[in-house]
Amino acid sequence: EVQLVESGGGMVQPGGSLRLSCAASGFTFSSYDMMWVRQAPGKGPEWVSAINSGGRYAYYGKSVKGRFTISRDNAKNTLYLQMNSLKPEDTALYYCARVSFALPDYWGQGTQVTVSS
Repeated sequence: EVQLVESGGGMVQPGGSLRLSCAASGFTFSSYDMMWVRQAPGKGPEWVSAINSGGRYAYYGKSVKGRFTISRDNAKNTLYLQMNSLKPEDTALYYCARVSFALPDYWGQGTQVTVSS
């Protein structure tokens, strides 16, 4: 059974940092591209970042580029999202997702990030 479990969310002041983790199990993690998607209250899902299976190539949405860094540790079956210079508009539920044929096919339960003073 494919499982994705996010952690690391919380409340942080503007300008602060958080590191999200996504622990994967039930599939060969190193064979799949992965992504992060977020959903703010009252809004649709927003793609945040993606990384290829080997971790060499990373892609970012315009709103987070230069502030967020995606990475993965295939030995630990874990995906990460380092978020710096956080803004109130980054407040959202953050999901990790497995990518298959360029689309997310499995999602975690999400971890809440709240940026507020």
